Amino acid sequence: MSGLIVAVIVVAVVGFYVMGQYNSLVRMRNQVKEAWSDIEVQLKRRFDMVPNLVSTVKGYAKYESETLEKIIAARNSAFGQGQNVAQVAKAEGELSGALKSLFALSESYPDLKANTNFLELQRELRDTEDKIQASRRFYNGNVMAFNTKIQQFPANVIAGFFHFTQEPLFELAADEQTARQPVKVEF
Repeated sequence: MSGLIVAVIVVAVVGFYVMGQYNSLVRMRNQVKEAWSDIEVQLKRRFDMVPNLVSTVKGYAKYESETLEKIIAARNSAFGQGQNVAQVAKAEGELSGALKSLFALSESYPDLKANTNFLELQRELRDTEDKIQASRRFYNGNVMAFNTKIQQFPANVIAGFFHFTQEPLFELAADEQTARQPVKVEF
């Protein structure tokens, strides 16, 4: 009889441990999803600002249609539906590079640089870029914690049994290293 009681207690302890680990993995996976949602909110905010910025610049930089077309194309590809983390990161790198070109272009037009709409949009875009960067760090921190948890023993056994998989980090692709370089301005 006492052997049966010990077996029941051991099974209960193991069951509660597995349940606790499973719940921890679910919580961490949901934190990763929430962090990704934060990135999407900030990207949507920037996505909505780009047309206003381009419209403001068009009035001053009539001969710079190629730069403006690149920005619109980058904007349209940056917010495509059904993209994975790597595709979003690549598109965001392209849009960031195009926006850097736009702000470098503004240096050639003193009237544009003095335009209050342009200055306000530029300030808002800078603020949004800071928020995107913070959201990326938050997402990557959550992904790192989640991925570490599902790789550590004994949680990795439970993660494998319940089919938890690693989440990708949000990072620039190898061909996007140029996005880290400053924009060259030539007059």
